[in-house]
Order: sequence, then structure tokens, then C-alpha cells
Amino acid sequence: MSVLVLVLAVTAACCLGFGFVFQQAAAAHAPKRDYLTFRLLLDLMKVRSWLAGIGLMVCGMVLGALALGKGEVSVVEPLLATNLLFAMALSRHRTGQRLGRQGWAGLWLLALGVAAFLVAGEPKGGEAVSSPLRHWLVVGVVAGLALLLTAVAKRRRSRSSPALLAVAAGLLYGLQDALTRVSGERFSEGGWSGLLTSWQPYAVLVLGVTGLLLVQSAFETGPLRMSLPALTAAQPLAGIACGIGFLGDQVRTDTGALAWQAAGLAAIVTGIVLLGLHPAMPEGPVRRGTHSLQRH
Repeated sequence: MSVLVLVLAVTAACCLGFGFVFQQAAAAHAPKRDYLTFRLLLDLMKVRSWLAGIGLMVCGMVLGALALGKGEVSVVEPLLATNLLFAMALSRHRTGQRLGRQGWAGLWLLALGVAAFLVAGEPKGGEAVSSPLRHWLVVGVVAGLALLLTAVAKRRRSRSSPALLAVAAGLLYGLQDALTRVSGERFSEGGWSGLLTSWQPYAVLVLGVTGLLLVQSAFETGPLRMSLPALTAAQPLAGIACGIGFLGDQVRTDTGALAWQAAGLAAIVTGIVLLGLHPAMPEGPVRRGTHSLQRH
């Protein structure tokens, strides 16, 4: 892993983490009638703090795309998962809450989990899978699972809906990252004509807009601690699955390496959950019956 990929991915994570905090603070006051409709995005465009959060997220996505163009998905995705650390830092600054045992435990589990996965797996690039069946099978499973979770959240609106929508968005964002890598390869090989005549960049756009709608709906219906951990955990898992599934990323497969990789991924998810449930993460209570957005 090059230093450039590390810097790009961590800087992207910083922008994403800060952006998510600003977005949730604005989306929490959105009208409930906008739930899972594009009207929600149109209403949020009137809020300055949300636009600032979107600007940070776009910067993070661009930096993430640059990192994906220079490194393997299986390397970049765990680093992007550290966006929760930056969201935690901003939330802690706003709330004045100390980290405490739970915060430090989550921080170290996330950091050591990323390190364990990268060191044990030694991810490296390889030949992309040429089988269309395997390619579409991985894409279909990830997108289908996201669609299923969204349908459940829409049909049975409950306390678990923000987490379900966040997982669905994370799955789509992981798939989007993988297809961003493919789009970069198309551009390198055939220039603009090669890029614009392939389906991947258009899929990246659709996945990005759909994921954005799901994330804002999750932020609208519950506090940040109910949605951001699920989003942060799902995205790298989906991205790694796509990277190994059809991009040709390779990791060590001996028993010891697989055990450490599994332990690393488990530590990442556990650390994300601990940080997400930390008191420093804002409760962000949603005000029932609100029919107008606050201008921030």
C-alpha cells in the first residue's frame, strides 16, 4: 500500500465523517412526509448546513475515487471506514463529551481491525473476473439485498428503520466504489469514449443518488448513532466482497491469514458499533409533527 493511497483514503474518510454530521443535523428536521421520496432532497437543498455536508461528502467521494484508482478496493474500503472516527471527533467537539472507556475501546478496535485485515490479508490487485455470470451475480446479490432492506424499512416503519436504510445505503456505496474503480480503468484504457460507452459510470451515478436518498431518510427518522454505524460497517464489507468477487483483488487464503482477516473485520464492526453508540454521538431527536425545515 502506497503512502499516497493512505493519505487519499484517510482524507476522504475525514471529509465523509464531517459531512455526515452536518447532513444528519439538517435532515433530522425534515418533514416526515418526505420519507424515502426525492422531495426530501429538494427540501434539504434549501438548508445551508446540509449543503455544506454534501460538499464535504462530494470531496470525500472524489478523494475516495482517486484512492480507488491507485489502490485495491480491499485496501481502500477499510480505510474509508475510519470516517466514523472523524464524525466522532466533530460530535465530541460539539457535545463536550469525553471518550471514556467505550470511546477508546471503539477507537482502538477500529484502528487495530483495519491494521489486522490489511497486514494479514496483504490485499493486492489481480486480473478482473471475466465471467459475466459471476460479475452480475455479485452485483445482483448486493443490490438485491439493499432493495430488500429498503422495502422492509418502508413497509414497517419502526425504530430499526434508520439502521436498515443505512445498511442498504452502505451496500450500495460499497458497490458504487467497486464500479468507480472499473470506470477509472475504462477511462485509462479508452479515454472519454471508452468511459461514456460503458454502463458502469451511469450505474455509479444512479447508485450515488439512490444511496444519498436512503442515507438522508435514515438521518431524518433517527439519531446519528442509529444510522452511521450501520452505514460505516456495511460499506467496506460490500466493497471488499465486490473487490474479491469480480475485480480480481486477491488476499492471502491460508488458515492463519483468513483467521486474522476475519478477526480484523469483526474488530472493525465492533469498534464501529461502540463508537456509534457512544454518548458523544448526538441523539439528534426528531421533532414530531414538524412541517418545515430549519434554516441553519
